Amino acid sequence: MSDSNHTSFFLTSLPGLEAVHTWLSIPLCAMYVASLAGNSLILKVVRSEPSLHHPMYYFLSMLAVTDLGLSASTLPTMLTIYLLGVREVAVDVCLAQLSFIHTFSVMESSVLLTMALDRFVAISHPLRYGTILTSPRIAMLGLGVLVRSIGLHIPAPIMLRKLPYCRNHLLSHSYCLHPDVMKLACADTHVNSAYGLFVVLSTLGVDLVLIVLSYGIILQTVLAIASKAEHLKALNTCVSHVCAVLFFYTPMIGLSMIHRFGRGASPSSHMLLSYLHFLTPPVLNPVVYTVKTKQIRLRMLHIFCSGRASSRDIQDH
Repeated sequence: MSDSNHTSFFLTSLPGLEAVHTWLSIPLCAMYVASLAGNSLILKVVRSEPSLHHPMYYFLSMLAVTDLGLSASTLPTMLTIYLLGVREVAVDVCLAQLSFIHTFSVMESSVLLTMALDRFVAISHPLRYGTILTSPRIAMLGLGVLVRSIGLHIPAPIMLRKLPYCRNHLLSHSYCLHPDVMKLACADTHVNSAYGLFVVLSTLGVDLVLIVLSYGIILQTVLAIASKAEHLKALNTCVSHVCAVLFFYTPMIGLSMIHRFGRGASPSSHMLLSYLHFLTPPVLNPVVYTVKTKQIRLRMLHIFCSGRASSRDIQDH
């Protein structure tokens, strides 16, 4: 074992596809570009359009910022593996990456919970919506999401940095994750494991339960409305958020089930579900909200039409 093994980890790509890494880098780059463009446009539209300065769109902006952070966290190692063929990553860089990935993952879950709160207030208390979700309260919710996400993950890289690593240093993903790094340690990791489980259950687990409960109350409120047209109108405002929740939580639950019950599952299934969990929400969330939200869709069309008109004017001159 060389000296570099004591200061580095080695990442893993999709097994059996090493010969086509260059081709795989094309759709991966396209996904990152789509995530960057889509979420940046969402932020630009909400900021520039006064009619969108409402709680729902503020929470959507938080989701866009979180998606940008999640994409930026996985981008460096994904592209170095598939585009450059570099699998080695320094320990400190790896610990920094896993800290960012898990922080933005919890942040995404927290923002989805605040968006569920927004839908709950909008449907259950429509007349008090503006007085309940005031700008100071939205700012406090955003600050709470930030403090919760960062604070819970500060100890993780510190605890992992103190562990000795004397195994093959081969990680099972294309980016650094807390459980993946922890299993390579040649020391007692019960404290690290218990801490990681506590963080997951107290954040992602609690958030998912509260989101499900909020939608149970929302359904109860909607069904109490006499008109079927009003049923559909109320539920239609929740479709985008439900899709965002499914994009984020479904692969995560699938990964948990495979880790617990799928001992014979192939490494490819683990990696594909991991890619779906971390890579697809930042790409699909802007698409869903653009398609389902009329105000955002019209504003984006206006931006694109204005851009084309400006290009034609330049060509004419």
